[in-house]
Amino acid sequence: MTRTPPSETPSRRTLLRWGAAGGAGLALSPLAACAGPTGAPGPGTLTLGLNRSLVSLDNKLNQFDAAVTVQRAVRQALTAIGPDMRLSRVLADRFEMTAPTTWSVRLRDGIRYSDGRPVTVDDVATAVRMYGEVAGSFILGLFPELPDVEATGERTFLLHTRKPVPVLDRLMANILITPAKDNRPEELRSGVGTGPYRVVGANSGAGEYTLARVPDYWGGRPPVERVRVRFVPEESSRVVALRSGELDVIDTITPDSAEQLTGLPGVHLEQTSGVRICQLFYNFRKPRGHPLADARVRRALTYAIDGESLVRDVLTDSAEQARGVVPLSLQGAEPTGRYLHDPARARQLLRSLGADGLRIKIIWESGEFAADASVMEAVAEMLKEVGVRAGLQQFEPGGDILKWRQGKGGDWDVIGNGFPGTTGQATTMLQAMYAGTAEDERTGDAFMGYVIPGIARQLSDAATETDPATRDRKLAAAQHAVWDTWPAMWAFVPKTVLARRARVDGIRLLPINSYDLTAVRLEG
Repeated sequence: MTRTPPSETPSRRTLLRWGAAGGAGLALSPLAACAGPTGAPGPGTLTLGLNRSLVSLDNKLNQFDAAVTVQRAVRQALTAIGPDMRLSRVLADRFEMTAPTTWSVRLRDGIRYSDGRPVTVDDVATAVRMYGEVAGSFILGLFPELPDVEATGERTFLLHTRKPVPVLDRLMANILITPAKDNRPEELRSGVGTGPYRVVGANSGAGEYTLARVPDYWGGRPPVERVRVRFVPEESSRVVALRSGELDVIDTITPDSAEQLTGLPGVHLEQTSGVRICQLFYNFRKPRGHPLADARVRRALTYAIDGESLVRDVLTDSAEQARGVVPLSLQGAEPTGRYLHDPARARQLLRSLGADGLRIKIIWESGEFAADASVMEAVAEMLKEVGVRAGLQQFEPGGDILKWRQGKGGDWDVIGNGFPGTTGQATTMLQAMYAGTAEDERTGDAFMGYVIPGIARQLSDAATETDPATRDRKLAAAQHAVWDTWPAMWAFVPKTVLARRARVDGIRLLPINSYDLTAVRLEG
């Protein structure tokens, strides 16, 4: 047999590198529109270039990682998750469990919104209620149950739950407080909050905002006078704009871009381990009899994916393959298994299950994770090797992919999705992703249709356990049960990377890919 010369037969490693650089040529529909940055920041203005459109400064529905930096510069919660995933108090100066199902909370004295109105207990009660009423809320899924608010004084109140919620103080870090009369069960477009900045200009459709320093902010005067937020979906445009000085900070950059920027005069990289899991998650709304309704088929497809090559050649070692159903850096996370690459086994299992020749549709939103399109293109090629044809559909940021996630848009089979560990606790991520109920599914709140009553009961039992050691044991058992359902074709945990101009100082990047704007300074 005559071998084709190596120059005519690119290796898989070469193909993957081509995909990471510019795409392997698969048709994607539709593609995100290109937006190029214009205008250089002034000496007192910090300009951020986000990879996804920030459609509101409210987080009921819109909380991708980098958005947290901007959202919490305007609105704040009772508590916050800070460096090393430690809990800190923000609008509350007391937050204590006084009984297994009761917490005593006190608001800080003298806290006011940017328009001068005082923060009240009614604002807290209304905020909790609004988060509970919005459909499809990412935040709502984190809670085993939302607490009831009982006012006990002008600044004091009790939070009551039917069952113990031992991490309620961490969960409440996700409930941003707004004046009660302005709050609605939807994303809010206005920018009235208690944070160090107020909104002075907004074009939410374009994902652009201008924030100005609040002169009498209760937490002290922020060093930066103005913050300009830009949506620049094309990474090459963001990199060029950072190098030219038109942008000060860019987030969620690919390893290739990080390599380009390393060592450049006037540019610095910030990197930390992440608590976000990125998955090729199956659609659990498939009817009985569909191949993907069978866990054995879902498992068979995992053998088609060469995760080591994806990490090495596409993600260039900026991530690690998941070894559990949540990132192992979270408190209470349990190693449950590994993704193995065995194409022959994939083909044999698919044939034996009558699923050979399968066709699937993979969807994702542009910017869901770094190098997302390149990962998807490489995955499609790997599936093709085992006889599975994959169609790819990429959604524009700010589009209608939420409806598809909720089962209210078109049909799909696998979704590229990233999920952040906002509390530092495995139990809250597990609750949000795998504890869905039939009622949740009726409202579109079950994560990708994942409703398995036995697992939901296990997770609910663990979430209400007050003894930490017992809770971790129950969580470990639940995580093994989740793994055995094969919820994802593949998953990885990315490192968190951003790039900044040298004139920007004070950024302390958190594992949740955000940072505190009040600590940022502009030099020179």
